[in-house]
Amino acid sequence: MSLPPTPSQTVGPFYGYALPFPGGADIAPAGHPGAVMVHGYVTDGHGDPVPDALLEIWQGGGLAGSLRRDPVTGGFLGRNGVDFTGFGRVPTDADGHWAVRTLPPSDRPYLSVCLFARGLMHHLFTRAYLGEAVPDPLLDGLPPERRATLVAVPDGERSYRFDIRVQGGKETVFLDFHG
Repeated sequence: MSLPPTPSQTVGPFYGYALPFPGGADIAPAGHPGAVMVHGYVTDGHGDPVPDALLEIWQGGGLAGSLRRDPVTGGFLGRNGVDFTGFGRVPTDADGHWAVRTLPPSDRPYLSVCLFARGLMHHLFTRAYLGEAVPDPLLDGLPPERRATLVAVPDGERSYRFDIRVQGGKETVFLDFHG
């Protein structure tokens, strides 16, 4: 007698409670003259908001100051409020909206984005190119309509909008990494 296979588990939604941390959206310190806001919405294949997603944003600069601990108690102290940390982690709100304060990328032309959301078997990787994208092998290899899903568009002074659509006709381009 053979048993049917056990179904795979999805990625969450537990992470929305355990992984966000205070100041997770503050990749660049408040008041930094070069800081920009990058924000957007995460939507499903029908265009409905995904209210319990979690995004991680990585870029150059390392993780200095990101997750400081109290040397005595081991408790979380938060960011030091001065250093550019290169890492952010933010949940989406009830409307699927998310936002981070960061610096424009300097070591490569994009922000790396990792999306965790209910119903996914694995987290998804993508990129956010700020504004008019510079020549890049990944972008250059995509048709224009697919390329547009990776470009964050200016939507105000020092602000960019980058929406992520998990599936459907205007699905964001996601990247496949092999270890």
